[in-house]
Amino acid sequence: MQLKKLFHMQKALDAHIEEKHQLQEEDLFNRKLLALLVEIGELANETRCFKFWSVKPSSAKEVVLEEFVDGIHFILSLGNECGFDEKPVILEEKQPRVNITEQFLSVYEMIGRFQKSKSLNDFIRLFESYLQLATLLGMTNMEIEQAYFQKNEVNYQRQENNY
Repeated sequence: MQLKKLFHMQKALDAHIEEKHQLQEEDLFNRKLLALLVEIGELANETRCFKFWSVKPSSAKEVVLEEFVDGIHFILSLGNECGFDEKPVILEEKQPRVNITEQFLSVYEMIGRFQKSKSLNDFIRLFESYLQLATLLGMTNMEIEQAYFQKNEVNYQRQENNY
């Protein structure tokens, strides 16, 4: 995954949004963290992995992928907020050892740890945990990057249209 490029693209989008909404002087860490939690909930809802009471299948892969990259946007944004775009962020590809539902819970746990520490190590563990979720959902790094690039464009268009 082209992390430097993704961090750079996210930093530019964040700067655009912050300038447009006059938020340059605000600490947005907790808002971004809450946005990430909400986006992961939306992703879980699209996968329906926890809905044991329902027989309705998961949403189409394209829908799930788009929800997944919304989370990538906020993870990158949080990394930028902490200055990690300037540090060597090396993500290991780890195979998940749990099912999808348990991996969602692990991601939430990692977010809580990162919120408290704001450390590079916990950021990396969060990102790796989120990418393990992608593996369980059948997504490749190439698909994630392409979907990120597309959604990044959509996010700029939304800002221009006063979303």
